[in-house]
Amino acid sequence: MVQTSEPASRANGGSPHSYVPATDEDRAAMLAAIGVDSLDDLIRDIPERHRHPGLNIPEGMPEQDLVNLISGMAAKNIVPGDYACFLGAGAYRHFIPSTVRAVLQRGEFVTAYTPYQPEAAQGTLQTGFEFQSAICQLFDMEVANAGMYDGPTAFAEAALMACRLTRRSRVAILDTADTRLVNVLRAYSSYQGIQIDIVTADSPHIPEDAACLVFQSPNFYGVVEDMETLTQLARASGALAIAHTNPIAAGMLQPPGHYGVDIVTAEGQPLGVPLTYGGAYIGLFACKQEHIRQLPGRIIGRTTDTQGRTGYTLTLQTREQHIRRERATSNICTSTQLIGLMVAVYVATMGRQGIRDVASLCYQKAHYAASQIAKLPGYSLPVKGTFFHEFAVQCPRPVSEINVALLDRQIIGGLDISDRMSNTMLLCVTEMSSKDDIDRLVTALGEVGGDR
Repeated sequence: MVQTSEPASRANGGSPHSYVPATDEDRAAMLAAIGVDSLDDLIRDIPERHRHPGLNIPEGMPEQDLVNLISGMAAKNIVPGDYACFLGAGAYRHFIPSTVRAVLQRGEFVTAYTPYQPEAAQGTLQTGFEFQSAICQLFDMEVANAGMYDGPTAFAEAALMACRLTRRSRVAILDTADTRLVNVLRAYSSYQGIQIDIVTADSPHIPEDAACLVFQSPNFYGVVEDMETLTQLARASGALAIAHTNPIAAGMLQPPGHYGVDIVTAEGQPLGVPLTYGGAYIGLFACKQEHIRQLPGRIIGRTTDTQGRTGYTLTLQTREQHIRRERATSNICTSTQLIGLMVAVYVATMGRQGIRDVASLCYQKAHYAASQIAKLPGYSLPVKGTFFHEFAVQCPRPVSEINVALLDRQIIGGLDISDRMSNTMLLCVTEMSSKDDIDRLVTALGEVGGDR
C-alpha cells in the first residue's frame, strides 16, 4: 500500500491511521514505477497453476462486513492449539515465553535494517552477538555466524564450505537425512560440479575423495545417530564431519562439538520462533575456529571504541557484494536478525536449565506416546534406535485416510512418509502435547485403525 498524502489524524496532531487503502491511482502509479501495465503483467512469470484463484470479495464492502467475511475464512484454518497437534518434520510447536514478543515488538528492533553502520546499529549488533554466543554454547562450538535463511540453506552452505576447505567436490550424505535438505543442496550445487553421494546409514562407506560426511541427528525419523562413530569415519577419509541437528535436543543430548564435529547446522525455529505457515525462520551455523575464513554469511564481533567503551561491529562479511566475487563464500543477502533476536531472547529467558527441561519433556512424552501406540493392534514402530521426540509409526491402513479420520476428532496427525515406508507416518510430540492429548491420539488411532 502507498500513502500519497498525510493522513488527517496526523495533520491534526494525532497518530496515523492504522489502515490506509491504496486507490486505483496509487496502484497505477506503483505499476508504472515498476514498468508494467497491470497486475497480470506483474505476476506473469508465476505459472497459472501456482496462482491463488482469488478471495472473491465483493466490491465496495463495508469494513464490518469485510471483517466478518475474512474472519469466517480464517476460521476454516485448522491450527495447533485448537486441535491437538502431532505434526513435526522440521517445524515444531513449542511454548514461547511472553518476553520474546515483548522485546521483538520494540520499534528499535522491528524497524532495524542490516547493521552495516555500527554507529547507528549498536542495539541490533549486540543482539546478534548474543545470538552467536548462545549458538556456540548450545552446540559446544567455537564460532557461529549471525544466521542463515533457514535450516536447509544452512545445511547446503555447510557442504559447499567443506568443498572449499578440502578442495574436493564430492559430498557424502547419510540416507537417514530429510530428503528436503538434500534437495536444497542439489539446487545449490547443481552448477558447481559437485557430486552428491547418498550413503547407507546401516553400513556407511565414504568415497576416498569426499569433502565431507553430512548427517542429520536426530535424523528424519527422529533417531539419534552415533555422532562419534560418524565423525571418526569422516576423519579416516580426510573428510569433514557436518552435523545437522535439532537445537532443543542439545539441551539433553551431548552437543555436536563434544564429538569433534567440524560444522554444525540447524533450523532455529524451535528456539522461540512461531510456526507461521513455514517461515520466516533462521538457519543456525557454527564451526571450528580454524574454518572461520570460509564461513558464509556475517559475523558480529565485540570490541572497544576510542573511549574504551564496549562496541559491536560486523567483522566478517564474505558475500560477493562486499568482496571480490571469486573470493566470496556465499551470496546470502537478507538479514535474519529479527528472527535471531527471537532466538536470543528465548534462550536468555529459558536458560540452560529451561532448555534442558523442555528437551526432557519432549523426550519423555514422545516415548510415552510411542509405547502406547505400539500396543495398538495393527500398529508398529518400524525404525529401531533411540529417538528424541519424533518416531515413525506403521499403520494398518493408508496414512491419508487415518489423518482425515483424526481431523474429524480434532487431532492433527503425523506426516505421511509412505513414500519411504508403506503406510507409515512420522509423529512428533513436544512439551505442548498434554497427556490428555496423547491419550486422545492413542484412543483415536485405535478407533480408526480398522475403519473403512
